[in-house]
Amino acid sequence: MSLRRFRTIALLLAGGWCLAAGSGCVQAPPPELVQTVEALDSQLTEVGGAEFAPEEYAHFVERWVALKHRLEEDDDLIRWPWEPNRVADEVSQVAQEAALTLSLARERREDLRRTTEEQVEEAETRLGTLKQRVEDLGSRAVVGKQLIDTELLVHQAKTFFEQGRYARALELSQIALQSVGAQTVSLTRSLGRYADEEQVQAWKQMAARTIEWSRTSRAQALVINKADRQLTLYRNGQSVHTYPVRLGFNGMLEKKHQGDGATPEGQYRILRKRGPGDTQFYRAFLLDYPNADDRRRYDLAKDSGEMPDGKGIGGWIEIHGQDDHGLGQTLGCIMLDNSQIAHLYEQVSPGTPVTIVGALDVDNRVSRMLGDLAEFAAD
Repeated sequence: MSLRRFRTIALLLAGGWCLAAGSGCVQAPPPELVQTVEALDSQLTEVGGAEFAPEEYAHFVERWVALKHRLEEDDDLIRWPWEPNRVADEVSQVAQEAALTLSLARERREDLRRTTEEQVEEAETRLGTLKQRVEDLGSRAVVGKQLIDTELLVHQAKTFFEQGRYARALELSQIALQSVGAQTVSLTRSLGRYADEEQVQAWKQMAARTIEWSRTSRAQALVINKADRQLTLYRNGQSVHTYPVRLGFNGMLEKKHQGDGATPEGQYRILRKRGPGDTQFYRAFLLDYPNADDRRRYDLAKDSGEMPDGKGIGGWIEIHGQDDHGLGQTLGCIMLDNSQIAHLYEQVSPGTPVTIVGALDVDNRVSRMLGDLAEFAAD
């Protein structure tokens, strides 16, 4: 008699005996226990057990696969009630292991979720602060496309976080934070002269010479402070009126060439007053930029290779009002509201000295912003 036939006969006899004796023979293991493990296995897949508890999950899978193979081979396995249910015990152990692995994976996933959420929020906050400072400082050219790229990184990090892809969101938010730090360094390097005592002292001396000229000549003179965005009218060496001004999109930078959007610094004079019909900006004062100092700096930069090819020194720098369309933007010039330039128009004449400086105090608006930004980026 073959082994298979013997086994079948034995099972039939045992089944008949169980029915006759009413002894309650049962299958091993109970189906509900197997269903429990299968449910835990499914939950582990959903929560990412392989990612968050790789060793524990691999061990569970190995045991569960082997055990399922045995169960499939002995799907008709029965036992007497008084016999130890070793298979059920083993399934129960696997279920406990799966439950512990699931708990661990969930805990680690939640830890990563919290960490990622904090990091993404921090990246978004720091980026917002950087953007505001760039606008306040009029220095978009310093960061250029980097700012746009960082915005994209933060947006992607938020999207991945919402999708539950925390590891990728964390990675992108960290890259964004590094980019914010690098841009902060660039800003500090480009605008650090506003906190340089030697440079600020040189600006103060320029302004002082202009004010002294006004006093001795008993005439008008203008001093423009880029950091504070103010134009002050002096008469006979005394301040008589201060006007708020706007600069170009890179107005705080040192002007180097045509089209850089920077406002020049130096000692100039009004070449010409332009009134209605002679300017698109309501009223305007054309300055004698570039002067000899500007040309000397430009030639040195060109000879040293620091000047981009094809870039001229520029010109046509004005103090002007708003254009005919009421737009509030300028390209390297100094802009006043129309009512204010109308008032100033009556106070000055061709030949009036105009001194433009970066700042008149080391503790100025730009240096404070840079300090706050650097401190914020270092936290």
